[in-house]
Amino acid sequence: MKNIVKNFEEYFLIFPEEIQMKLEVLRQTIQSQNPDFEEYIGYQMPAFKYKNKPLVYFATYKNHIGFYPLPEALKEFEKDSIERKYKYSKGAVQFPLKEDLPLDLIKKIVKWRIREIENL
Repeated sequence: MKNIVKNFEEYFLIFPEEIQMKLEVLRQTIQSQNPDFEEYIGYQMPAFKYKNKPLVYFATYKNHIGFYPLPEALKEFEKDSIERKYKYSKGAVQFPLKEDLPLDLIKKIVKWRIREIENL
């Protein structure tokens, strides 16, 4: 599959300014958890690597931002934080565009993924 976007900036520019701002907040929130994260485009989505392993992905859709922290992380937070408020599947949770991003939840999930990768 040929890459259409090469970096976060190109991806963000696809969307209206209001969505771009949300994406930038999400990006900064994730990046703030560890300066060693590497940004890349994976599966045509903005993504982060940690210790050369996929950490999280995210993508924008018509009504939500899909956040992909990999299945084990979602299992960890499903009953506690996700199930009551967000649509989710085995590998993704949907954050509605009309709502504020749950930055505290995102930070918790990212920290959990860091520990998971460090324990591999």
